[in-house]
Parts: sequence; C-alpha cells; structure tokens
Amino acid sequence: MLDNPRSPRVRAVAKLAKRDARLEMGLFLLEGPQAVSEALAFRPELVLELYATPTALDRYTEIAATAEEAGIEIEFVTEEVLDAMADTVTPQGFVAVCHQFPTSVKKIFAAGPKLVAILEEVRDPGNAGTIIRAADAAGADAVILTGRSVDLYNPKVIRSSTGSIFHLPVAIAADLDDVLSRAKAAGLQLLAADVKGDDLLEARTSGLLLAPTAWLFGNEARGLTDENLKGVDRSVKVPIYGHAESMNLATAASVCLYESAFAQRS
Repeated sequence: MLDNPRSPRVRAVAKLAKRDARLEMGLFLLEGPQAVSEALAFRPELVLELYATPTALDRYTEIAATAEEAGIEIEFVTEEVLDAMADTVTPQGFVAVCHQFPTSVKKIFAAGPKLVAILEEVRDPGNAGTIIRAADAAGADAVILTGRSVDLYNPKVIRSSTGSIFHLPVAIAADLDDVLSRAKAAGLQLLAADVKGDDLLEARTSGLLLAPTAWLFGNEARGLTDENLKGVDRSVKVPIYGHAESMNLATAASVCLYESAFAQRS
C-alpha cells in the first residue's frame, strides 16, 4: 500500500499534469474507471503504472480482471495518495500512467480514410476532447490536431474524450498546409465549418456530404482565418433556427461529423 502523498513516486505521477513534464517523459495521466477501462481494453500495452484504492477496486472488479489478463499489476494506494496524484478533485479511485502514442499524418491518409476531423487552433481542452469523442462515435477514421491546438495529453482533453483517444488514430502537432495537401492527395474533399459558409441543410440535400470528407474546425473565438479557408473546397455553417447567439464548437463539430456519417452510410 502506497500511503505517503509526499513521496517522490507520487510527485512524479502528479507532475504529469504539467505539459513540460509530459513532453520530457513521453507519458500522460489517466484518471477514473471509465478511461482506465478503455485503455486496458483497447491499448493495454500503453499502461505503464496503474494505481487504485481498495474501495474502488472492490467496486470495479472487472478492471482488476482485465488488468490481470493484460499482465498489468495494480498498486494499492490510499485516498490521500490518489488525490495527490490526480489532476481532478474526484479521481474516482483510479489513476494510471500511460505512454503517449500519437499517429503520423502520413499514416492516417495512407489508410484511405473516409471521414477525418482536423482541429486548427482549438484551444479549449474540453472542446478538443469532446470532438475526439464525437468523431469516435460518428465512426470517423482519425482526428488531427495542428500544432496551434491544445496538447492532446492535457488531462482535461483526456477526460473529455472519455476513452475515445484509445479507439481511433489521433495525430498531433501537425502543419495545417501539409494536412490539407495530404487530404486532397488522398481523395478527400475539404469542408470547413464556418459561420459565413453555405447552409448545412443545402450541403446535405445536394449530396455534397456523400463524398469522403475531411472537416476543418477552427478556434473557438475567432474561427478560421481567410488564409485557412483558401485551402478548402467549401465552407459550411450549422444553421441556428432559435435565438441562441452562437453554438459551441464541439456541438457544431458533432453535428457536422454526424451529417457526413449519415450521408456516407445512407
């Protein structure tokens, strides 16, 4: 039982809440039973260390079974130690240390994708994680974060994705021009989500969304620049029929990705 919240080992885990430490060590922090379960089920080779309170392990016996099957030892810790390790106030009894595992942009497009989400200067970790989750749910083939976007391994991104980062390829620190060029070369049309674009309903009825597509999503406050939009085939907006002043980026991205998913499966 690890019971000293001030021990060097505990501090080393807690440091992974900081970007510099994650970059230096090539590791990231995973918290909570849902995220840990997804990592063990889909990418157990990434799990370097796994910590749990006895109470949490009694409650989630399936995690113990999956970890044992994968040959991963669970180390018991006290509530105080878990709180010291975690980035959240309520880590729900589990913390894991995992290896980072970005995918290359080249590999993504070499696989012949039909639906890809590209995030340019998306800075809010909650939005980034939610878009990854939505892309996973919509059956997208990959997500690409440009170098101007939030760090994929930010604890808030990881939590917001609810384990979806383990389900589909995600590239990071990509150059937008290179990504757009590779997407076109792979036969994907480039659609930008932009408030000045054509109505999404028109895009749906015209059959535009039937084709393999890479969706480009921009910054929460400023959207996409004119320079960004020069590189796409068409801009599309999600219409607002009510009185809302605007729509959250992650919500709009979810709508766009699902519209493409519906069209491609129709």
